Amino acid sequence: MFYVINSVKCLVCIQSSTSIKRKKKSNAKDITVQFFLLEVQHCNSLENDVKSMYGWFRRLLVKKESPQSSSSPHVQVRTPSPSVDAASALVTTSTPNPPPPFLSSMIRWSQTYDLCVCHSPVDIEEAIRLATYLEKPACGLRCFLRQRDASVGGAIPTELCQAVQSSHCWALLITPNFLLDDWCQYMMHQALSEGPMSNRIIPLVLNLSYSQYPKELRFYYYKDLSKNPERGYTQVYKTVLKYLEDMDEKDAAKVDCNMHSTSNRLAEASCFPRTKLSSNYQNSEPLLSLQEIERTEAADS
Repeated sequence: MFYVINSVKCLVCIQSSTSIKRKKKSNAKDITVQFFLLEVQHCNSLENDVKSMYGWFRRLLVKKESPQSSSSPHVQVRTPSPSVDAASALVTTSTPNPPPPFLSSMIRWSQTYDLCVCHSPVDIEEAIRLATYLEKPACGLRCFLRQRDASVGGAIPTELCQAVQSSHCWALLITPNFLLDDWCQYMMHQALSEGPMSNRIIPLVLNLSYSQYPKELRFYYYKDLSKNPERGYTQVYKTVLKYLEDMDEKDAAKVDCNMHSTSNRLAEASCFPRTKLSSNYQNSEPLLSLQEIERTEAADS
């Protein structure tokens, strides 16, 4: 009896193990089938992507075809030669305008800076924007900024006075901070003393009402940077160019006048001795001979 029970238990265990193995094999087969199906779907999606890309490229190439080639496929389209392309490129490309000739004149380089920007330290960002616009290669001006160009450790009144004296024009960036800064007031009065009632002073107003505008500058036309800063920068550039051009014309006229006066003096100097000799020769009395002198003496006695 005992042996029968054990044999039955063994048969039950063997059947259970075989059923478990069958289940595992079936699960493995199911996983393999699912993986294969996923691979097939992936390949199908890749094939569809390739087909869609091919169709996209085909539509792109069809769009780029000219209507003449699509309508008449047997007609050859004439393509321009490389030389014609190069010539047309040279014609279409715009060459940059050369700088004005007076920018290389001696009167301009007689000063260290073209423009001295007088501003408050609080408004350094706006001053840097103005200087950057004027110093770009298209403009090519030389600007003075106190925080950048002043010598370190120098006396502030001396540095500011030298900056004003070594500049052709002065841009006053007038803001509420400008009116509260004593050094800004100092530079403004220094510029007024250097060029009173001249076009060298360029007032620039930013975030300032008309009632706050300095009374010392009431006879000057100011430019408002609050509305259109780019336009104000362009007006400053044109004002400096106009001043430099006028100075160059005055210097050229002065040189011509000096050359003309020098040539006249040389002509007078070359003619003066000849005129003097001829006048002396004409006004001098005729010389008498020795016999005539004796006769006149005998007659007198």
